[in-house]
Amino acid sequence: MGCDGGTIPKRHELVKGPRKVEKVDKVAELVARWFYCALSQEKLRRPIVACELGRLYNKDAIIEFLLDKSPDKTPMESASHIKSIKNVTELKLVENPAWSGDKESIKGDKYDDLQAARFICPVVGLEMNGRHRFCFLRNCGCVFSERALKEIKSEVCHKCGVPFQEEDVIVLNGSKEDVEILKKRMEERRLKSKLEKKSKKGKTAAAASQQETSADSPGPSKAKNGKDCVNSSSGENRQIIFTKSSENGNPSVPGKVNKASSTTTKRSIADSEDKSEAYKSIFTTHSSAKRSKEECSNWVTHTAYYF
Repeated sequence: MGCDGGTIPKRHELVKGPRKVEKVDKVAELVARWFYCALSQEKLRRPIVACELGRLYNKDAIIEFLLDKSPDKTPMESASHIKSIKNVTELKLVENPAWSGDKESIKGDKYDDLQAARFICPVVGLEMNGRHRFCFLRNCGCVFSERALKEIKSEVCHKCGVPFQEEDVIVLNGSKEDVEILKKRMEERRLKSKLEKKSKKGKTAAAASQQETSADSPGPSKAKNGKDCVNSSSGENRQIIFTKSSENGNPSVPGKVNKASSTTTKRSIADSEDKSEAYKSIFTTHSSAKRSKEECSNWVTHTAYYF
């Protein structure tokens, strides 16, 4: 059955040969990478951010991705390496004065030039449409063309003046080789940050332990330079000084010992003299009071005798 109605089959319909490899349209690929968000597949709109691998995102899409912690969350290969908002950099882009946007194509009667870019390089003036290689600086977020960075060699940003190194330059939407190099740099950078955090924690713990040991150790009033204070029964403070003796049995510092002993003897003599004067004053006051009483009684007896 078949072939009714005068239809004649062709050879490619009857014989099955090898299929042709479907080629991706380069223009469509460039448009998808440079004009649309790599995460939400929506058109890029300010604020625009870029990751450490050089991919472009809408900042709103990244925030929603990080806040969504549900278990049913589908893994996204384009944003699997982004763990926090610190892993992306907000780009400082320069508007293209020749770009009119979508205002005139509302009715659909205008030809949309897909090669016309919204942003340009502020140094050379090349359009950021995917035909030219563009880079951004991780320190400040300024975007330049690779030609501008090669022609004007400097270690300072051409736009804001922030210093940078070669490791801070990240290619936007680079090739597979560029992505591999950027991935190695990203891993090394994250390992360094982890080691620095660990070292800071260790230093803080060591400082805290030193403070605790210093708080527990005796102060200068308790014991210092081998001197101990002993309270006697009379209330006087006497100092007993221990000195290290040399091998021959003589004191190591005889001059200091004699000075300390002389000062202690002087203080004890002065205290004893003060106490003796106090006792004398008390005795004289009591004796004078007794004498005055006896004289008064004698005067009364004499006056009574005369009268």
